[in-house]
Amino acid sequence: MSEKRTILLVDDEPTNLQVLRTVLQQQYRLLFAKSGEEALALVVTDLPDLILLDVMMPGLTGFDVCARLKANPATRAVPVIFVTALKDEMDEATGFDVGAVDYITKPISPAIVRARVKTHLSLVQADELKQTRLQVIQRLGRAAEYKDNETGLHVMRMSHYAQILALAYGFTEQQAEDLLHAAPMHDIGKIGIADSVLLKPGKLTADEYREMQQHPLIGAEIIGDCESALLQMAKVVALYHHEKWDGSGYPHGLAGNAIPLEARIVAVSDVFDALTSTRPYKQAWSIEDTMAHMQAQKGLHFEPQLIELLEQQLPAILAIKQRWAE
Repeated sequence: MSEKRTILLVDDEPTNLQVLRTVLQQQYRLLFAKSGEEALALVVTDLPDLILLDVMMPGLTGFDVCARLKANPATRAVPVIFVTALKDEMDEATGFDVGAVDYITKPISPAIVRARVKTHLSLVQADELKQTRLQVIQRLGRAAEYKDNETGLHVMRMSHYAQILALAYGFTEQQAEDLLHAAPMHDIGKIGIADSVLLKPGKLTADEYREMQQHPLIGAEIIGDCESALLQMAKVVALYHHEKWDGSGYPHGLAGNAIPLEARIVAVSDVFDALTSTRPYKQAWSIEDTMAHMQAQKGLHFEPQLIELLEQQLPAILAIKQRWAE
């Protein structure tokens, strides 16, 4: 049986705490505080999943407490619902400004309290699930690095480059963030390539190169078919990031707009960082030489518009490169 979620109830009136206790005690583990100071001390030792917080209290008001909770990285994510007799719109605006997620007015309705608590705990659970999914994706991306000459910093940089280019291309903030998190999966298929091929210091034979060209297909198979939009994007990126604008890429020889846009963006981001980074088999190229090469490959390897955007966004991209330097 799953453990009960914990709710902190904060009110200077014991009667109000008793009412909330009666409404919630069957479904949740409850903590109690009779002042803002007591509540702030309690969350340090026993972090709740949700806080129901009175506004009008002596000493620290509920607004004060909420503001302090949101200023602390350890408690910032805990949702706060104000339970108050205040009904003025300005009071509500103040509450939302300091970080509350909802208001429940006194005298309370038990049905409303249960519904609001259930809703906001569900949102917390959904966010936790999203974070777990992101962590799994990031760790799978890291797994590929153990089989390659690339580094974790390469994956960080090229993922942020991809986000910058996606926003410049017209992606929404959410779409660009999804690409940021999907991009680290682009080379996951290298897990399935023999070390003798993947780590070979010299030039690959024709047979070895054909084996290497299988890694996008292996990556797509590893990710599989998922309902998650993020994992669907990761599969697209893994499968198509070695396709080229002129149709000379692999594994399917797609050309132009037939190549999914996310993969076209990742291709530019990946190559730019690979060229400007030191590897066991090469020195880092200068930014000038790299941009000259990218321009020469405009319309061949890369979509022309993306190379123009790369030029326009170069200051932001170089700032990322500096931030995540080797």
